[in-house]
Formats: sequence, C-alpha cells, structure tokens
Amino acid sequence: MAPLGTQISYALKARGVDVVFGIPGVHNQELYRGLEEAGLRHILARHEQGAGFMADGYARATGRAGVAFVITGPGLCNIMTALGQAYSDSVPLLVFSSCLDDIETRKGQLHQMKDQLAAAATVCDWSELAQSDAQVYRLMDQAFAEFAHQRPRPSDTDHVFGRGGATAAPRPSARGGRYRKSSRDAALGEKAVGYFRGGARARFP
Repeated sequence: MAPLGTQISYALKARGVDVVFGIPGVHNQELYRGLEEAGLRHILARHEQGAGFMADGYARATGRAGVAFVITGPGLCNIMTALGQAYSDSVPLLVFSSCLDDIETRKGQLHQMKDQLAAAATVCDWSELAQSDAQVYRLMDQAFAEFAHQRPRPSDTDHVFGRGGATAAPRPSARGGRYRKSSRDAALGEKAVGYFRGGARARFP
C-alpha cells in the first residue's frame, strides 16, 4: 500500500511514460508523490497552457502519450486550449486534474467551478470523475487502450485528491498495454489525446 499519487506514478511508468508536465498546487500536490521514486521526470511550466502544449509537442515528437498534471478550476481552464488543439489533431494527451467535492455546504471553495467535467468535455473525447483509486486505474487503462486501438482523443479524469496521503491499493495488472505511435499512424499523421481528472466509466469491466 502507498499513497494514491505514488501508485499513479508507478502506473504511468509501467505504461512507458517517462516525463510529466505540469504545475503543482494546493489541490493536486498528492499527484506529485512518488514521481522521483517511480523514475518520472517532471517539467515545471510557468502556465498550464504551456504545460499542455509541451505535452502535446512531446507526444508528436516521441510517439508516446503526453501527460500533464493541473489543478482544479483555473488550471483546467488554462490547459483547455492545448486540449482543443490536440483533439483536432488526434494527439495522445493524458491530463490529470484535481477537483473539489460537490457537497452543498462547501460550495464556493477556492478554484471551484460550476461544472468542471462539462467544461473539459468540450475539448476531450470524454470527461469523467473518479471517486476511488480503482476508478482512477480503470480510466487510465481505458485511455491508453483507446490511444492504442482507436483514434486517440483527449480524455479527462478528475479526482478529489486529499492532502493526507491516504494509502491506496496498487493498480491491478494493466489492460490495453502501452501506447506507442505505429509507423502507420505516423504515415497518416494520426496522434492521440487523453485528459484525466478522476472519474470512472466502465467501458472495460
């Protein structure tokens, strides 16, 4: 058992991810646990839009999925321009975003949006809320499977990341394998995009 952020880092590494782009903040700092331990390099951006375009450029240049970490609210809104471009060009972009709970008495929290999932859905193939560690892993598997087996498009996963470092079960054996652009994809100019924020959609049981 290890904190969810650490488990996500190892899961990304197992998928062939070596580099993550992003900006740490109060809502997503849990994502940064385990990056160094898992052997991932983090590229710090000055602005989330820059992180998105760097991840996009990395995906285009390497044939691997680009991965970015952003915070809820303004962090997500800032990266949406890059997500929209990646959606149009079919570039593999996987974005993990924090989000805030929807408890009525807590409405109006710092950086809280009216509907974060709906906002991301305008520039992503899908936008989902992961409410457990198992759902985070399932969405990750779903995104990489879609990158590899169909036209890659951005995917959005939101998750409420606590700051206490609560432990999570390790990710089960990966489904769908790593994503790597094939020679055929390269010839056709096809690429992919994935955006994660922490929601589950049970396409893969």
